Amino acid sequence: MSGALTKVLLVDDHQLVRAGLAGLVDAAADLAVCGQAANGEEAVARAVETAPDVVLMDLSMPVLDGVEATRRLLREVPTARVVVLTSFADTARVQEALRAGAVGYLLKDSEPATLLAAVRSAAAGSGPIDPRVTAALLEPTAAQDEDAEALSPREREVLELVAQGLANKQIARRLGITERTVKAHVGSLFRRIGVADRTSAALWARDHLGR
Repeated sequence: MSGALTKVLLVDDHQLVRAGLAGLVDAAADLAVCGQAANGEEAVARAVETAPDVVLMDLSMPVLDGVEATRRLLREVPTARVVVLTSFADTARVQEALRAGAVGYLLKDSEPATLLAAVRSAAAGSGPIDPRVTAALLEPTAAQDEDAEALSPREREVLELVAQGLANKQIARRLGITERTVKAHVGSLFRRIGVADRTSAALWARDHLGR
């Protein structure tokens, strides 16, 4: 976003937490708080009003929880990048949030510098995941036992580029194929290796392709 401030929406039911986050974000020269919400329902409304680049989303909130709020918010503002900021690191919550469309997952005791770096990373198209919750994404399933050797050469190429953080359009240009073909490969890959999002696919590639 050359020269433009990254707009951040803060969603948490505790006013003190929001105030602390607002002070941290607004103190950064390249970031700006564009709105705040105390529950998931408010989060969706504020997102529609302000079109944030990044949303810091709590999970445990009244009226509408963070998972459902993420799902609804992304239907209304699909360009937003949701990063969960919570105290919970259990497998079910992590996977549920990522399935809802969150691109990142941080814990509330993260260092301020780590949080700011995560916001910038999300805005740039990456998926910041706290190392302490990564294990939750790597729990084995029957599909995840798929051997990397069983993937076709083209599937391996696509997966490696997904793991590098490239979007479908960039992958299409790199491989000389159509974006629609890339989308079909990505969907097929996700089903084969048992993941639901690009972050989990990148983690699978790291462990199975030696990345």
